[in-house]
Amino acid sequence: MPDPSETPSGSAAVATRSSTGKPSAPDFVYTIYITATPEQVWTGLIDRDMTKAYWGHYNVSDWTVGSRWDHIRSDDSGKIDTRGQIIEMDPPHKMVWSWALDAEADEPAKLSRVTFDLVALGPDTKLTITHSELEPGSDMDISVREGWPAVLSNLKSLLEAGKTLSDDQWP
Repeated sequence: MPDPSETPSGSAAVATRSSTGKPSAPDFVYTIYITATPEQVWTGLIDRDMTKAYWGHYNVSDWTVGSRWDHIRSDDSGKIDTRGQIIEMDPPHKMVWSWALDAEADEPAKLSRVTFDLVALGPDTKLTITHSELEPGSDMDISVREGWPAVLSNLKSLLEAGKTLSDDQWP
């Protein structure tokens, strides 16, 4: 078994659910094609104003490996809903974050992993998200399976049409 302190260049060792030996739900994998460059999609994933526009949250970090990131409600409450650590960054191709509810983010068994893979297809981008190491049957496991398609569709709409989907129709 590899030593968890040995990580590929450009990545951080973060104890997530798999490090605890507890079982994980099957990975959630979702791919979407966006008429935008990988750089534009990358910016859409991390830029404060853009995430506010399509996600209803700010993603706040300095976006360096090992740094914390916070997913803060954009309703001016300042509430952090989810947070984690930046595990890997290879702009604009790949980034990996740990992910947990704010109150559970210091418990490795509650930390899942989100991987964003961006592939250039000429002027367009293939974006694949893999959310892994989820606690089977947990509220987080259930919510990400509905939430990611909605969030990524909203990002696609913003980048392609300059506007988001209708908020009042979201689950």
